[in-house]
Formats: sequence, C-alpha cells, structure tokens
Amino acid sequence: MSDDQDAAGAMSFIFEAGVLKRAARTGWWFAGVKHPESIAEHSFRTALIGMVLAAMEGADPGRVSMLCVLHDTQETRITDMPHIAKRYLTSVPNTAVTADQVADCPPAVAEAMRAAVAEYEAGETHEAVVARDADKLECLVQAVEYRHQGVADVQRWIDSSRAALRTASAHRLADAALTGSPMAWLNPPAR
Repeated sequence: MSDDQDAAGAMSFIFEAGVLKRAARTGWWFAGVKHPESIAEHSFRTALIGMVLAAMEGADPGRVSMLCVLHDTQETRITDMPHIAKRYLTSVPNTAVTADQVADCPPAVAEAMRAAVAEYEAGETHEAVVARDADKLECLVQAVEYRHQGVADVQRWIDSSRAALRTASAHRLADAALTGSPMAWLNPPAR
C-alpha cells in the first residue's frame, strides 16, 4: 500500500470517528433527557476520568486514556444500543467492528487500534479495568448532572454504574460525585 493510500485509510477512520460528535447516547432518552450527550462527549470525559483514575490507581494514564477514547468508536457502525435492545438483537464483537474500521489504515495504526480495543474488551489488564471503571463512572457522573438539571429517572443508571465499579479509587470518586454538587467548582474555597 502506498503512503497516500495509508493516509487516505487513516483519514477515513478519522472522518468516521467524527460521526460520534453527532450521535446521541440513546439510553438517556428513556430517562427523559431531550438532548442527551453525544458519544464523543461521553468518550472525552471517560478519557479524562481514566487519566485521573489511572494516576490514583498506579496505572498508565496514557494507555488508559487510549482505551477510553476507543471504547465506543464501534458505535459509528452499530449505534449506541440501549441495554434493553441487546435482549433482542445480536451484534458482532467490538473487536470485529474495529478491525473493519481500521482495515485500510497503515498497518501500525491498525494494529495499535485493534490491540487497544481487544485489551479493553478482555478487561484483564490493570489499564483495562481502570478504563472500564472510567466508563461506568462517567455514566454515573452524567446521571448526577442530569438529576441536578431536573431529570428525575436516573437512579437506575447511578445504581448499575456504581455496582460495576471495581477499583477503590472509582468507588471513592463515585461517593464524591453522589455527595457533591456538579456546580461546586464555581465557588472554590479561598486560598
């Protein structure tokens, strides 16, 4: 494959990932959120939470952030299926979707992406555990924010997200999210 073909393949994946900026997280509609966050917005904050958790847990922040950024990229092709839909539909594994998405990328890019998604999906490395916690914690934090905005039916997301957390640091952050205010940062304590 030529350098131009490699660049075109990589750019195709980059354009495809841009769809995530416009694709809404569908589960929030069930809670009554009229304009839910996009998949890209969720992934951005998941990566940020992943960096924080990685530092707290002694994991590699860069690797965790990469896993977080890539964890929902497959949704350009399979959409963000709410959990209730998964009862009735079957889909291919995320690793297979990613392999198709990056098939025309330069080999080193394709391998890095495939390996990161496989690591996240297996959930066995310390970084994958932290990244999965970041995903669940972001959902919990988003539910707390929606509740603060007046959306009443978010407790199921809080409960299921909290129950899925595995690291001590994620549990501490969840406690802080549930006892704090999403707007507290606007009034920092005097120094």
